[in-house]
Amino acid sequence: MKDDINTGLSFDDWDEARFPRAKTQDFDRVVERAISRRGFLGGVLAFGSGAAVMGTAALKGSTAMAQGATRFPFEQIAAQTDGTIHVPEGYNWQTLVRWGDPLFSDAPEFDSQTGVPLEGSDRVFGENTDGMELFDIDGREVLVVNSEYTNNEINLAGRPANNVGEQDSDPAPGTAEDVLLLQNLQGVTVMELEEGENGWSVVIDSPLNRRITHNTPMSLDGPAAGHALLQTAADPTGMESLGTFNNCGSGRTPWGTYLTCEENFNGYFGATGEMPTDEAVAAGYARYGIAAEGNGYNYHLYDTRFDVTENPNEPHRAGWIVEIDPSDAASTPVKHTALGRFKHENAAYALANDNRLVVYMGDDERGEFMYKWVSRDVYEEGGDTSTLLNEGQLYVATFSDNQTGEWVALTPEATGMEAAEIAIFTRMAGSAVGATTMDRPEWIAVNPTAAEAYCCLTNNSRRGATNDDGEVLTNAGGDVMEVNAPNPRETNDYGQIVRWRPENGDHGAVDFEWDLYVMAGNPNVHSDGPYAGTDNINAGNLFNSPDGMQIDTTGLIWIQTDGDDSNEGDFEGMGNNQMLAGDPETGEIRRFLTGPNGSEVTGLTWSSDRRTMFVGIQHPAAPFPDGEDALPRSAIVTVKRNDGNAVG
Repeated sequence: MKDDINTGLSFDDWDEARFPRAKTQDFDRVVERAISRRGFLGGVLAFGSGAAVMGTAALKGSTAMAQGATRFPFEQIAAQTDGTIHVPEGYNWQTLVRWGDPLFSDAPEFDSQTGVPLEGSDRVFGENTDGMELFDIDGREVLVVNSEYTNNEINLAGRPANNVGEQDSDPAPGTAEDVLLLQNLQGVTVMELEEGENGWSVVIDSPLNRRITHNTPMSLDGPAAGHALLQTAADPTGMESLGTFNNCGSGRTPWGTYLTCEENFNGYFGATGEMPTDEAVAAGYARYGIAAEGNGYNYHLYDTRFDVTENPNEPHRAGWIVEIDPSDAASTPVKHTALGRFKHENAAYALANDNRLVVYMGDDERGEFMYKWVSRDVYEEGGDTSTLLNEGQLYVATFSDNQTGEWVALTPEATGMEAAEIAIFTRMAGSAVGATTMDRPEWIAVNPTAAEAYCCLTNNSRRGATNDDGEVLTNAGGDVMEVNAPNPRETNDYGQIVRWRPENGDHGAVDFEWDLYVMAGNPNVHSDGPYAGTDNINAGNLFNSPDGMQIDTTGLIWIQTDGDDSNEGDFEGMGNNQMLAGDPETGEIRRFLTGPNGSEVTGLTWSSDRRTMFVGIQHPAAPFPDGEDALPRSAIVTVKRNDGNAVG
């Protein structure tokens, strides 16, 4: 995620700047280590378009290109570098909703030069759309969508007031009103949709429409609820919270609720005075990246809730998975502390063979971990679900070189931490049991047609890099980020997708086998070796930084990218960020959609009849979608087949 935040740095780079680790690159070792370490690569994958595939029988559906008829219902499109959306012949797209569009008839009108006024800013569709899910509620199509973050130079356009008085040179919020506006534009949107002769539209004033912002009351449950580290001036009981933050990926439950996932929450907090000195709090700040100056939002200057000098426990109320009931606009969202606190990307559910609920989660930061939750009780349709997200066991993943892995239980005995501490400082718990450092685990998707799951490992330019003493760099917790089996490349700017199959096909099992479905690369620039990518990468389907991912009812994997769209150097021929489809049986990958330049393609779901695909376009460059001389606006678009058949 997201290289155009308010400081001009990616969230990862901003964290690194606050907690620097000097590095040098010994590039002579890169290819040698990646190729020669057969313990890592033997039997996993093949590099380059001419490489022989090694050990493809290890798991069914390897990256080897199987022969036979294709399952793709479209012809691949070319990479693009322009300012609009492209889809294959036989398909069409339309804009559904944009930042600032009304949800209610009393919402303010969007101004193409200044955006949304403060008054009524919580009555419009939010900014920077991300994860989304669609629900059929008594025959109504209800779309729930995350609004991840804001861009000050766009969302505060035309507002001269800020902390130095020059909007163009420093768009940082300069008043409490600026801060409240940004808080209102983020969070979650719930909205009813309907399809008419001219396509899909929002049902204005639907009783199900709702905006959930940085100030919406929420409750806490699970092992950390009520703990002293969650007690604040706003809630001395530690049982409640205000707002949900940096909502990135999403998920759903089998009982019809929405899971929104708090990712880079750390940037909203800062200090007007001294940073906290309590040992546990300070250690948590260092691991999670809480810095005195904040990340350009300036919340801490105008809203004391975000000033850690005054409220040191406030950051502990962020970084959770939040459950929202889309069928009841008056319901209180719940933060489930049992699922752990980290930079959540998304939440992908499965059912174990005995019908216990399983939730897979990734922590989107370089060198962090993958997690799994398994409920204590079983899911029964129409039965009690109140314990399924707060009574059970949280696990972290370890990967072995022999293509096996294990989910390690994060228990007090294994970690030396109390249950509440495991929930609040989950990253430390993962480090304590030796979890495998990963290359930014983002979206996880569970295949509905096979007992397997996939995780996008977006990139990690620090993997295998060394400091001035020749020591391999670590994550924020001191875990070494050396090359390992599922992350086999140093200075990994391309990313890969790891796949695993649980023992006996049971998602509740502790053991699993794994392989790499794809390693993105560029065989046009790197003729062979690990940076050429695996055999299912070719000149026609180049991409980098896989991020979002969903698997449709036919088993096709839809991959969305958030990477370098410069189309130069190592990224030549990749064009704008895009959405591709992959066949897990053959390994084949085809480009389906390209976004406008400057954008990330993120968030994907389908209408109940599967004839419409809803796709998110985040932080596009102008003139998308309103044309020249207008602010660029994040948006959701619909994609349909011209013949009216299903699109997934």
